[in-house]
Amino acid sequence: MTADLAPAAPGSDLSFSLQGRTALVTGGASGIGAAIATAFVERGATVAVVDRNLPAAQERAQSLGESAFALECDVTDPASTRAATDAVVERTGRLDVLVNCAGLALLGTAESLPFQTWQTTLSVNLTGTFLMCQAAGEHMLAAGYGRILNLASQAASVALPEHVAYCASKAGVLGLTRVLALEWGGRGVTANAISPTVVLTDLGRAVWAGEKGERAKEAIPTGRFAVPEEVAGLAVYLASPAAAMVNGADYRIDGGFTIA
Repeated sequence: MTADLAPAAPGSDLSFSLQGRTALVTGGASGIGAAIATAFVERGATVAVVDRNLPAAQERAQSLGESAFALECDVTDPASTRAATDAVVERTGRLDVLVNCAGLALLGTAESLPFQTWQTTLSVNLTGTFLMCQAAGEHMLAAGYGRILNLASQAASVALPEHVAYCASKAGVLGLTRVLALEWGGRGVTANAISPTVVLTDLGRAVWAGEKGERAKEAIPTGRFAVPEEVAGLAVYLASPAAAMVNGADYRIDGGFTIA
């Protein structure tokens, strides 16, 4: 075979097209999840907008047109996560990309944090991510192809005051992602993490408004917070053929906050 006729090397497609792929995005009704769902549809994917709030998921999916549909899911419930992934495969015939965006941040000092707050945070952020990976992974491994993107946080790598449960849960997400990358990478399924700083979703703007936000931005070398579309851009790359060799990585979108 001549060089002209040789097949393209894996990862050489820099169009970042997701044409023909099906993605499931948890927490897809709002914030980062909504931005990722939008970016995926714009690049040709069919997207399941998955959220515990079904009416909000339906509204988001409707706004994205015929390439999106909504599903209700409680990520802390094994039966619910399996039902959601099965429904995607039943409807589209495949499940190529999983993005775990569902999460919450319940804050408090280590000495005063109620046990229920700890338990809820770990249940949603860590156990929920694991259950979705396990349920989606079953389909991906059977197909011999899959891309898993787990939303971690800069809090997975540095200590933040009053974030004891959140930091622990997101550090766990990194550990989970690395094990999946190790065990599944040779079977066609890659796993990577995305770790943003504060992102200016509606919630982010409300929580980090005023003097508190200004002080926080002073600790970021770029001097600002991230916007959802910046996270979505990285997600598109990691879900695309161009990232075929990227596995087990943690990508920080933090303006340099964690470099010190």
